[in-house]
Amino acid sequence: MPIIGEGDAEPNDTYVEQLTSSARAAVEEVVRRGVADPTRIAVGGHSYGAFMAANLLAYAPELFCCAIARSGAYNRTLTPFGFQAEERTVWEAPETYMKMSPFMVANKIKKPILLIHGEEDNNTGTFPMQSERFYSALQGHGATTRLVILPHESHSYR
Repeated sequence: MPIIGEGDAEPNDTYVEQLTSSARAAVEEVVRRGVADPTRIAVGGHSYGAFMAANLLAYAPELFCCAIARSGAYNRTLTPFGFQAEERTVWEAPETYMKMSPFMVANKIKKPILLIHGEEDNNTGTFPMQSERFYSALQGHGATTRLVILPHESHSYR
């Protein structure tokens, strides 16, 4: 789902609003077409998609019954010098980093979420610690969650 900035606006300053709006439109359309049961729609993604899936469970839980998140970065403060299209540092845009981090809203995630991560992930920003800490936060808040660490796998799985 595209996240854009209009005019001089920074795209990620409205990341959550844009993400949830796009997801809502997609879900409403597949339900309208009769190709999906609104009570059985899951969301999933890999890397940035995992980050998006986790955010959707936190900020739009009514849209999805569960999520599968593979090799994501869930705490953006651990990527303090930018990520994806975010060029500002955490010190320049702390509110954006915090709001975009599913880790910071782990207490809002009540739907089941499966986290999968390669044990040897060497991709900048998505070290296995991201999933391990997010899993601990979810568990600490009573979420239904599982963490699967894939031995000998990096960011992309064979």
